[in-house]
Amino acid sequence: KNPPPPINFNEWDGLVRLIFTRKNKTLRSVLNNKATIKVMEQNMKTYNSLQNSGAEQMEIDSKSIKEIIDRVLSEEKFEGKRASKMDQDDFLSLLAAFNAEGIHFS
Repeated sequence: KNPPPPINFNEWDGLVRLIFTRKNKTLRSVLNNKATIKVMEQNMKTYNSLQNSGAEQMEIDSKSIKEIIDRVLSEEKFEGKRASKMDQDDFLSLLAAFNAEGIHFS
């Protein structure tokens, strides 16, 4: 009956899968994992290359990804939260905050 929220469900799925790999770890510890940062860096480069289509590319490295993660988690007050204790609205706001910073999930 209710209309679905206007989000990309592939990104939603990617975010939820990533966060729930270790559901009792805090979001900060799950997202600051080396493998996770590498995947997020590749996703950001791919998304930027598709959106800019030949325009000059901005440099993205793991340090800038970590800074973005820390900034998003602190602004949304999620740095100490665990995935198992969050509800759908929390995940939606987290996804929107990451998308606003240019990080997309696949």
